[in-house]
Amino acid sequence: MAENLAASAATTTLAHVNTPPAQTWNYLRTNECSFEVPAAKKNGNVFDPQPRVFLQMECPLGDDAVTWIGKAAVEPRFVNVAAHTVAEPIVVTVSPDGTAVADTAVYVREGAEATIIAVASPAAETTPGAPATTASLVRVYADRGARVRIIEVVAANDDQQHLEGVGIHAERDARIEVRQFFLGGTKMAAGLGCDLVGDRSSFDLSCRYYAQGTEELDITHTVRARGRNTREDMVVSGMLADSARKALRETIDLIHGSSGSVGNEAETVLVTGDGVVNKTLPVILCDEDDVQGNHGATIGSISPDQLAYLADRGLAEADVDQLFARAIFEDALFSTTADDATRAVLARAAKVLGDEASLDMADGLGIGATSEE
Repeated sequence: MAENLAASAATTTLAHVNTPPAQTWNYLRTNECSFEVPAAKKNGNVFDPQPRVFLQMECPLGDDAVTWIGKAAVEPRFVNVAAHTVAEPIVVTVSPDGTAVADTAVYVREGAEATIIAVASPAAETTPGAPATTASLVRVYADRGARVRIIEVVAANDDQQHLEGVGIHAERDARIEVRQFFLGGTKMAAGLGCDLVGDRSSFDLSCRYYAQGTEELDITHTVRARGRNTREDMVVSGMLADSARKALRETIDLIHGSSGSVGNEAETVLVTGDGVVNKTLPVILCDEDDVQGNHGATIGSISPDQLAYLADRGLAEADVDQLFARAIFEDALFSTTADDATRAVLARAAKVLGDEASLDMADGLGIGATSEE
């Protein structure tokens, strides 16, 4: 039976969510955030069904949040992908209408391939009062030579807050690819950590986001390079409209012994609202000589010259903003074939971009309808 945490009267505070590895910029309040969530009590199994190796993984979402998810999740899930096999996509969906909290562990054995799709779906109807709470925790152990692809789609309602945690352990020659799409929610925190333990392991992250109104988006990415000749690439881009608030903490930790490793961080932020608050903290930590680390951020708005150029071709400023926003939603649609993710993106697109745009994108996929119909 699904648990709806929104109905819980008692609440608890998660005071230290998304704490970065290196404390910086205290006066800007960018070191962490807090969440007010329904109180959770562990029911059912006394013994955790997940192997202990997953419990030891680092997740930047924070110990408080990870512990709360472990207590709130009704049925923690463990998936074992056999060596040298290609697994069927592993889909994890949370929603205020169904399973609100999910705790998933995936062990990808040597030479195996796995795709994990984590979806936060909106509720079918708006609930008055305190925001509904959903949460998803995914932890992955990638053995030697494993290939892992993780796709995260958060398309929550305006009256829904969400916690998204990912922890990854990568052995020698493992390849990790992550695609994140944060498309909505009144308040959202996402913490991802990857531990590149093995030589020649790699981590490739693409993160895209859209926030509008008074939405709050808090993201932490932490990659620790321990093996030799590892590769870490993190590319983030997004759009902030109205009075949205966003904080991004990206850290590449080049630990002693990671000689030959290369790490890159980059973010591009498009600002279209006068009340936007953006905080970007790219950090490189280094305790090794023979390594490379690069980071940077570009933040700005569409220039008057660009707007004039587009206006000459029949596009008003509002149309231009919608084109950029729509590109993010379309990227999310074409990055995953999971039905739950498609429905969630189209439903959120209908609220953000309008029914016509959502139907047009659905037609492009050949499905012709949103989840609201």
